[in-house]
Amino acid sequence: MASVLDSVDSFLALCQQSGDAAYAALRSLLDRLEDPATRVRARVFLADVQRRFPTKDDCDRCFSSYHFRIEDIFLDQYEGYRGRKKLTSMVIPSIFVPEDWSFTFFEGLNRHPASIFKDRTVAELGCGNGWISIAIADKWLPLKVYGLDINPRAVKVSWINLYLNALDEKGQPIFDGEKKTLLDRVEFHESDLLAYCRDNDIQLERIVGCIPQILNPNPDAMSRMITENASEEFLYSLSNYCALQGFVEDQFGLGLIARAVEEGISVIKPMGIMIFNMGGRPGQGVCKRLFERRGFRITKLWQTKILQAADTDISALVEIEKNSPHRFEFFMGLSGDQPICARTAWAYGKAGGRISHALSVYSCQLLQPNQVKTIFDFLKSGFQEISSSLDLSFQDDSVADEKIPFLAYLASILKDSAYFPYEPPAGSLRFRNLIAGFMKTYHHVPVSAGNVVIFPSRAVAIENALRLFSPRLAIVDEHLTRHLPRQWLTSLNIDTGVNGAGDDVLTVIEAPSQSDLMMELIKKLKPQVVVTGMAHFEAVTSSAFVHLLDVTREIGSRLFLDISDNFELSSLPSSNGVLKYLAGNSLPSHAAIVCGLVKNQVYTDLEVAFVISEEEAIFKALSKTVELLEGKTAPISQYYYGCLFHELLAFQLADRHLPAQRECDKSASSREIIGFSSSAISVLNNAELSIDQTDNSSLIHMDVDEIFLPTPISVKAAIFESFSRQNMSESEIDVTTSVKQFVKSNYGFPIENNSDFIYADSALTLFNKMVLCCIQEGGTICFPVGTNGNYVHSAKFLKAKVVNIPTRSEDGFKLTENALNQVLNNVKNAWVYISGPTINPTGLIYDQKEIENLLTACSKFGARVIIDTSFSGLEFDYESWSGWNLEGVLSRLCQSNNPSFSVCLLGGLSPMMLTDALKFGFLVLNQPPLIELFHSFSGLSRPHSTVKYAIKKLLGLRVRKSGDMWDAVTRQIKDLRSRSKRLKETLESCGWDVIECHAGVSVVAKPTLYMSKTVRVKNAIDYEVKLNDSNIREAILKATGLCINSSLWTGIPGYCRFTIALEESEFQKALDCIADFKRIACSS
Repeated sequence: MASVLDSVDSFLALCQQSGDAAYAALRSLLDRLEDPATRVRARVFLADVQRRFPTKDDCDRCFSSYHFRIEDIFLDQYEGYRGRKKLTSMVIPSIFVPEDWSFTFFEGLNRHPASIFKDRTVAELGCGNGWISIAIADKWLPLKVYGLDINPRAVKVSWINLYLNALDEKGQPIFDGEKKTLLDRVEFHESDLLAYCRDNDIQLERIVGCIPQILNPNPDAMSRMITENASEEFLYSLSNYCALQGFVEDQFGLGLIARAVEEGISVIKPMGIMIFNMGGRPGQGVCKRLFERRGFRITKLWQTKILQAADTDISALVEIEKNSPHRFEFFMGLSGDQPICARTAWAYGKAGGRISHALSVYSCQLLQPNQVKTIFDFLKSGFQEISSSLDLSFQDDSVADEKIPFLAYLASILKDSAYFPYEPPAGSLRFRNLIAGFMKTYHHVPVSAGNVVIFPSRAVAIENALRLFSPRLAIVDEHLTRHLPRQWLTSLNIDTGVNGAGDDVLTVIEAPSQSDLMMELIKKLKPQVVVTGMAHFEAVTSSAFVHLLDVTREIGSRLFLDISDNFELSSLPSSNGVLKYLAGNSLPSHAAIVCGLVKNQVYTDLEVAFVISEEEAIFKALSKTVELLEGKTAPISQYYYGCLFHELLAFQLADRHLPAQRECDKSASSREIIGFSSSAISVLNNAELSIDQTDNSSLIHMDVDEIFLPTPISVKAAIFESFSRQNMSESEIDVTTSVKQFVKSNYGFPIENNSDFIYADSALTLFNKMVLCCIQEGGTICFPVGTNGNYVHSAKFLKAKVVNIPTRSEDGFKLTENALNQVLNNVKNAWVYISGPTINPTGLIYDQKEIENLLTACSKFGARVIIDTSFSGLEFDYESWSGWNLEGVLSRLCQSNNPSFSVCLLGGLSPMMLTDALKFGFLVLNQPPLIELFHSFSGLSRPHSTVKYAIKKLLGLRVRKSGDMWDAVTRQIKDLRSRSKRLKETLESCGWDVIECHAGVSVVAKPTLYMSKTVRVKNAIDYEVKLNDSNIREAILKATGLCINSSLWTGIPGYCRFTIALEESEFQKALDCIADFKRIACSS
């Protein structure tokens, strides 16, 4: 090659042989340019070559004969241009040749102010021969420009062009005003879009791109390996065409741009700017939406028309039009102003006409860069398939300010957490701390998380509070009675008196919220409980609230004050007289604050509520009431509002002032204030509810019906997609068809024309409404011994008549036809509860014959039956288990002459979705009178539209039995079967008698070895107890930190319950705790 450099003629002769030979000669020349020892000579040689072709015609001849062109690009067309007047540019046939497309792009860049690139780190995508990267460096003096191209030959030629412009014709460096050369500012690298920057952890401040936007008419060609030895035709096609990228924008030929934008999000700095050349063929709206739905604010810098390159085949766009309603935009020539579609443009071009299209340069900047980066980081971690549903474009900035941070928070939770952790029934500790923090920071009310209880809604909070106290007479603000039971609002029993807690009749009187009228009613009727809001004009000051406190205290009424309408989630909340009072005075023991959170900018139907009480007994009782009647408040709803509170607190400095001294309430009531109802006291004192872990965060929970298994990717994807979507149609959130199919395929439950499908946040909530229907009909609810303890306790809390149906150990504590007959023979208006096919808590299964026998017995006595399937769906022998088919037996039994017989189907989907994040329960009723009675109890916590969207999607995946969802379920079923065996082996080795389970997530066992043993525990506290049925739970907890359920919960004398749906390390710790307890007990 040395001889080639000695002679321009020899060099040209070599280049004349072929394009590949010319590239090889140029590659050798680049080696000399990169070597400081030969750099000057090589640059002088290039100047000699350029002088051989002084005119444009000469350059064209050089390109056709010698397979390269070297010419000047003039940049100083108009006065005032800053920078050098021209750049020297070389191209070869296998790379992109500068034309109108790239010239228009540079014109758009020129529309930016001079500071746009100064001292910035810049990347150019699809740099071609590098002239734009070099021009940017020359004009704006950036810190560094990375020119990137997937074509290896383009990168080599770009380096040659860099030396051509960094050195003068004599080979001497050209310095700019900062004493730097272009070699200091520009680098070129082979890179598929931003791969080089990503792999080398380069953070960019500016990204510019001029990349292909037409699908290759030959898709197979794009799958070939890209090397510098590939054919010229293939390498050149990389500058004109792109392949499918897996984005929704592929249908418009914009998939490569979409991928570039998403890759750019990961490497661009928070205040960075992206600038892209966008062909207007898909239409301006489509081009803009590509950026806007990804969270960008866009500015159109420049728009013009350019002729469609004659060597670009647009047949792929014609094919897209044939298969979709979309129409691309072309024009006939540069002067045409009426758009034509791709098919017409293709035909016109074939006939010799010239077609043009709009060309725009867009500047884009992320509205909330850190949050959007978090969202796309999540999508890249296995959730790319849902990116097409992402929509971060909002007409209202306040909506964007609320939703984008939440999506980022949700993305971080879903990405970083394998499962959703245990939260206490009172609500997420984080959420309650945020509420307390907001109260302290913005209203100077020094409450703590221990004063706050979370409810699914304001209506649920009010109804639960009334059931807790069960007053004979309550006065409720007329605006707050809409969701209360109809029976309460129609009762005429208004005898006054305080000691009415034992009376089953609860009467609610509606009252106007205007304080003077409310006071008059309170004084006259003397209710035990008052629930009211405050008119806005009265809530500004605290006088009306103080008066209300005084009056209710004087007559001995409990007060629940609703502040929902006057509570603002804002950094500048309006004056609130109630909270102003609480800043200086403690909340009296007879009063509590209720607040429903519905004032978000995005979802009108997304609600949670909180109750504040500074009375510890009230806090604990309300927490247990939530657990009994609702289960728990949906975690996603708490996440949403928690994010709003966090945004209002995150920028605040720590409080630098001591809290103000508050006046304590020393006023005594002139009359005795109503306490909890007798049924509530009995249940709250005796029920085994979940253990609050505020004092010991290392507790292991084998005592709750929750799933802590790894959440499948498809479930996480469905949850995120449900919130990332906008404007979901009714059909997309209508789950009834999917639930019908699910019920039919799994249980063969008959669906009739008058069947009513009712949905709530949990199956427990729906069960409790059925208990109220039973009470209203004067019925008795019959539980088999060995039923989920929460269901039994909640029925007792609601004052239902409860009868236990005996079960036997030799039957695995299953309900049998004989036992059922004996009980139903002595019970009138029986309502029979059956957990199945999987029985909770024993983990056994009712087969088809067994359930038919039980239903036949119920039919004979005209009993109503509640079949609870909410613990089913995780049967270990799932390959042979085909479920139930109830249609035949129910059709036969319902034709009998006993009209009171009916069967309703209760269900939940958490076990089958392997998560409790999606709170969803369903109830199927077939009898019109029962349907009407059920709807008279209207205070249901309904699943949010996002939950219904996710549930519908996941049920569809389950039906198809394919993909991650089905694989995850089958994998976890196998794991649960293995765990049940491991737990059985551990328990039996430690002196327990175990009932082998065949399904579900719980195991029951009898601590035979430990009964009547005395156990001594000496750790933080000294504890000694003689073990029996009722105290073994407490002993194991104190000794090891393991939470289980005793026989008080299972109802089976001597038998405890262990749940096994724990995270693997927690499950292993639980097994260790069981072994530790044996050691402690035996050593005692």
